This record gives sequence, structure tokens and C-alpha cells, in this order.
Amino acid sequence: MADKHLTTTNPLTEEVIATYPYMTDDEADAVVQTSHDAFREWRLRDLDDRAAVIAAIGAKLREKKEEFAQLMTREVGKLIGDSRDEIELCAAICDYTAEHGPKVLADEEREVDGANAFVAHAPVGVIYGIQPWNFPAYQAVRYSISSLMAGNGVLLKHAENCTGSGVFLRDIYEEAGLPKGLFGVLFITHDQSDRVIEHDLVRGVTMTGSDKAGRHIAAKAGAVVKKTVLELGSNDAYLVLDDADLDVAVKTCVAGRIYNNGQTCVNAKRFIVTETNYDAFVKAYSEQFEAIKVGDPTEEDTQLGPMVSKPQREKLHKQVEESVAKGARLVTGGKIPDRAGWFYPPTVLADVTPGQPAYEDELFGPAASIIKAKDDDDAMRIANSSRYGLGGGIFSKDVERAKRLAAEHFDTGMVFINSFDVASPSLPFGGVKDSGYGREHGPEGLKEFVNAKAIKIAA
Repeated sequence: MADKHLTTTNPLTEEVIATYPYMTDDEADAVVQTSHDAFREWRLRDLDDRAAVIAAIGAKLREKKEEFAQLMTREVGKLIGDSRDEIELCAAICDYTAEHGPKVLADEEREVDGANAFVAHAPVGVIYGIQPWNFPAYQAVRYSISSLMAGNGVLLKHAENCTGSGVFLRDIYEEAGLPKGLFGVLFITHDQSDRVIEHDLVRGVTMTGSDKAGRHIAAKAGAVVKKTVLELGSNDAYLVLDDADLDVAVKTCVAGRIYNNGQTCVNAKRFIVTETNYDAFVKAYSEQFEAIKVGDPTEEDTQLGPMVSKPQREKLHKQVEESVAKGARLVTGGKIPDRAGWFYPPTVLADVTPGQPAYEDELFGPAASIIKAKDDDDAMRIANSSRYGLGGGIFSKDVERAKRLAAEHFDTGMVFINSFDVASPSLPFGGVKDSGYGREHGPEGLKEFVNAKAIKIAA
């Protein structure tokens, strides 16, 4: 392993930023052991004490926002404004957790047959997180802050592309007062990662990534009876119903598709438009997509930066070409530009039908799939026919009806009505079907990795 390194590369310049040597198995085991040792003391700190450290982490994130944002943009090509917003979201997660964590995780008294009883929300131990590159700060903060608030230790195996961001976050946590080593960063291979899942001191595993990777990790964890929380890919459907405000729908769906350079699990990806609005939507959407300014993500007026890597771009391009070969109509984009940087043009595919990658699979980049539905009922049927179910949206002037459709009929974890959003600290985040299971954020997320321990006292 001594001659192998993790490498970070700037997607704009294609130049290497830094290299990090892989850990040996013994070094990785030592990181796990250190986190466990720190956990044994951290779990005994009272909830308000833990909350104060979490609040301090939020303040430290804001203090270091510009430095962290610039690092993320260098590593993964995010628009600099999106990077700054990501740090603000991370700080807001800390604020929410510090304020609500002590109440949510407090002992709950229960009455049982005349005796006294209570439920204690005890920490379980070290939680191992395997995270992707598209949100270098948020993906790690999302699971680690709730786990730390619960009293657990935390490990992070970040994506190679954003290794520097993982290290930067660990340093922020420790500068804010988190015990050294409680949050451990691992520089390891996939095979070593499987060993970490099996490690006796690891008590839970959380992962964000593809459904293929999720199946592998769930199987590994299941073999050793360890709980997992999986946030996997998606192909989020946004329904444009007969009575939709078309201007709002087009503008929102354009923004929802290119957010974070189109590389977000909850991007708006499939636009299911009823016949009434279809032709007008395709025309207006394509015109707005063609006007998007592509360029240097560090410049404030850039609307779309490069994709994270050459392989990611090649995969997207292949999906687009295959969809066109199978009958999708290429309205705009679809050609790799002759320039430095891993850019892909804003691409619109219309007349998307079953059997095409643009219909069946997740397009992780700035390519939109527009699908025609006969009517509102058909639109919901098409939306729910996907094997995925993370987020989604409904555009309709009848908000009460849209709320009922979202609550009773839309088979997905999150629904946005007449809007696009990514995450809120107070609302549960997660999906169904091949998009995974378990929830992060809100009270639901705070209790994912706790032992709800029943304690009964004799009358």
C-alpha cells in the first residue's frame, strides 16, 4: 500500500491538488480504536454539554466558511456560491441540533401497570459513514452531527475527490472543542472499508451513494447484524399538472436540474408534463437551458461549472447517447465541448419513454428528461413507476389537491410543491424503494443511531 495514494484533482484545470497515502490496516484499526476510546468518555457528557460543542462547531463553520468553500470548489467544481450556501446549511444543522437535540434525546417517562418506567436514548458506539463527493461538507455533517449529539463516535470514509474537505472538517470539529479522535477520518480502499464494517467496535453504518454500492454495504453490514441507514440514488420526478403555473414550473425545474452542476441525489431530473402543457414546457425549458452560462465555478456569474471527473462525464454522455439511439429527442446540448475542464453542456431530452436510460436511470449531471403524460393521473402513475423514490415535486395551482397527492399517492420520501429544495434541518431526509431507507435530519434523524432502552422500576 505504501506506493498508493488518494488523489484530489481540480475539475476546472484537470490539475492534481494533493495526494494522501492510504492507511495500512493497522493504521485504520487505530483510528477506529481512538474513536471508540473517545466515545467512552463522550457518551457520559450530558446532553446540554454535547449540544454546546455542536453549537460551537456551527460557529466555527461560519468562521471558516470562505476558506472551506474555496477548497470544495477546487476539489469538486461546485459553484462558489453553492459552496458557501452548503457551509451555511451545515451550520444551520448544528444550530438545529444544539437547540432541539437535548429535548429529543431526553429520557421519556412512561407509565406501565402502575409502576414507574422510562425510555433512555443511549448512544450505541462508533458509527461509520461512507460518503460521496457532491456535497463535501454537508454529506459528512448530515450524519455526524446527529450521531455526535446522541453521544456516539463517528468515522468518515469520504470520496477520494474531496479527501481534503474531510480532513478540513475534522480539524474544524476539533478546533470547536470536539474531543480529539472522536471524529476519525479514514484514507482506505473499498476492501479495507469492508473490514471496518466488520470491526467489532463499529456499531452502525450510514452511506450515501449509488443503489449498487448500497446493496453491497447493506449485505456486508447485514452479515454482521449491524444497522444501516442508506441514502441512495434517485430519478426524482417533478409533475407539471394541467393547472400548473407554467412560468413557475419551467423556471423552478431549470434551477432544480442544474443545482450543484446537476450532481445531486435530489435534483429535479424527470419532468412529467401533461399533454395540455407539454409542447409549451419543452419549448420554454429548452430556451432557458440554452441560455445557461457555463464556465469557471469561482466566478460569481457562472451558472454551471464542470462535472466532478472525466469518468462521470463519460457515463452521463453515454446515457444521453443511448437514450437518443432508443428514441429520445435531443433538443439541446449533448456534445462534449472541446475545452479544458470536465464540462458537459446543459442538455434537454424530450419524448423520453420507457427503456431509455433517461427514463429508467439516474442521470447525474446537467441533462434533463422530459416525459409526456396523458393527464394528471397518468403523470402520477409514471412518477411512481420508477424503482427510485427519494424526492419529487408537484406543480399545481390547487395547493390543497397537490398536498393530498403528495401525502396519499406520491411514493417517495420528500415532496416539494411549486418549489425545489434540497434539505431542511428540521425535516426528515431519505427515501423509499431503491433510494434506500432510514432518515437523516429532524427528530427522526437524531434517533436513528440510539439504543431506545426501556428501564422499569419496581412499584
